[in-house]
Amino acid sequence: MTNLETAPSQEVCPAGHPGQGPFVQLWPAREVPLGGVRAMNVSRTLPQRGMPTVGAWCFLDSFGPDRIAMSVLPHPHMGLQTVTWPLQGEVRHRDSVGSDVLVRPGQLNIMTAGRGISHSEFGVLPAGLDPDAPDGGDLLPLSRGLQLWVALPDAVRHRAPSFQQIVDLPVVVADGFRATVLVGEFAGQRSPAVMFSPIVGVEVSASGAVELPLNPDFEHAVLVLDGSAVIDGQEVDPGPLAFLGMGRESLRLDAAPGTRFMLLGGEPFEEDILMWWNFVGRTHEEVAQAREDWEAQALLGDEDARNARFGWIHGHGPDAGAEAGRIPAPPMPGVQLKPRSRNRATD
Repeated sequence: MTNLETAPSQEVCPAGHPGQGPFVQLWPAREVPLGGVRAMNVSRTLPQRGMPTVGAWCFLDSFGPDRIAMSVLPHPHMGLQTVTWPLQGEVRHRDSVGSDVLVRPGQLNIMTAGRGISHSEFGVLPAGLDPDAPDGGDLLPLSRGLQLWVALPDAVRHRAPSFQQIVDLPVVVADGFRATVLVGEFAGQRSPAVMFSPIVGVEVSASGAVELPLNPDFEHAVLVLDGSAVIDGQEVDPGPLAFLGMGRESLRLDAAPGTRFMLLGGEPFEEDILMWWNFVGRTHEEVAQAREDWEAQALLGDEDARNARFGWIHGHGPDAGAEAGRIPAPPMPGVQLKPRSRNRATD
């Protein structure tokens, strides 16, 4: 997944976290039109001006359910990991490290951008379906999912890019809930996902009064996907992100039947980061150089592009038909982009 905004603004991402907690703070989602085919809209809950990260989680979009013919041409990333968790529909993922896989519900896909990677995503359509034909869009399969980014710490953010797909994730079944461990460790089960910060991500299905074990050194947040839950007397419905602060050894909640939610957490990320478009960096100059490097690749042939910073994706050359081309980088804003320190979080 990518940020398809044509005029992305700088995301202010000071280090640390808004207070210690524990508490429940509801941070409303904002609808973001991404443009592209059929003008996809997403619901974005990270980053927020007053809450840029939850642990190292720095970006969270949810989309669907909708009938979207996903068609995302090659585009770059740096300084982050993309975590794709599909809920409905299938997407073909290809990238510049040679991956070519189907992204299916229940399977975790992690792309570590490091110093630079490029990838594409196309929806898998029923044979013979033309989404541009009259009423073709009405026959598209439903698409729904989550796109998350994890900021890479300074020590590893220039590492070589890589891709990992996990089709068999650990599951915890306990009184009143069932939890799939996407990343990190939860209730004694550890995901095989390769991460670079102390972090956790879990999808939980629950009903009634339940208690989930937490790491008190982590800050946590909950995004309800279906149903509703009451946490510390506060009802949490689909839409806003419920930030829970730190210091909790467990999370007690009362879930309506059929409730499903994401539990995200991690040690507070202690580095200032600068997010712009699909890049997570530290300085204006670093982000501007990444943009320049991506645009310079448009002038290269396939062989030279293979050895360029963001690489080359098989199947997207000049003979690829509808899949030929790339997403150009938006113009840089006319102001100096600056990360903000923790004590400027409310400027």
